[in-house]
Amino acid sequence: MTHLVKNARAELVRLWAGAQDPAHDLGHIDRVWANCQQIMADVPGLDADALQMAVIFHDAVNLPKDAPNRADASSLSARAAADWLTTQGWPAPRIAIVTHAIEAHSFSAAIAPRSDEARVLQDADRLEALGAIGLARMFAVAGAMGGALFDQDDPLAQHRPLNDRAYALDHLEVKLFRIAETMQTPTGRAMAEERAEWMFSFRARLLREIGGAATFF
Repeated sequence: MTHLVKNARAELVRLWAGAQDPAHDLGHIDRVWANCQQIMADVPGLDADALQMAVIFHDAVNLPKDAPNRADASSLSARAAADWLTTQGWPAPRIAIVTHAIEAHSFSAAIAPRSDEARVLQDADRLEALGAIGLARMFAVAGAMGGALFDQDDPLAQHRPLNDRAYALDHLEVKLFRIAETMQTPTGRAMAEERAEWMFSFRARLLREIGGAATFF
């Protein structure tokens, strides 16, 4: 770990100021960077150091899921990254690579990625919403927001509107199963499809365990 990376992580911890978020912690940062390192093979020649700074700061300002200004989180995080990198003597063009990647990683902001660094970060971060880690984060966030695991009477929402604020399991259909279609890189898409397939298997097993096999299959 370079001196710059250590200092950047320390700045991130300072910005978080002890906030507790089960889905956004240093473990999340490390996993997103590990995803980036796998995906980077698709796009040789990108600025790896700028990408790593974008990874570290992409959730520097993490607004609650139900905050009215949730879509501003990525732009606020990009500003925090720019301010800190300026103090480290980074030139404006490289800072712009970092800030665009941060701004474009967010679902809520709906900004199309225009650089390789942005495409890789977007894919790497979205992989965190899939697979076993995606399910763990989904249920943790739902619990923190006061939601139930699922609707016992209609877990697949066959006779009611989907509502992922009320039921964690609904989030699979509302958002997560569609993530693979949004991936920007071949490696990212392959990883996403494998993780999504596992999530389908998990849901089928869950339905069997809660007595849904006869009703839903």
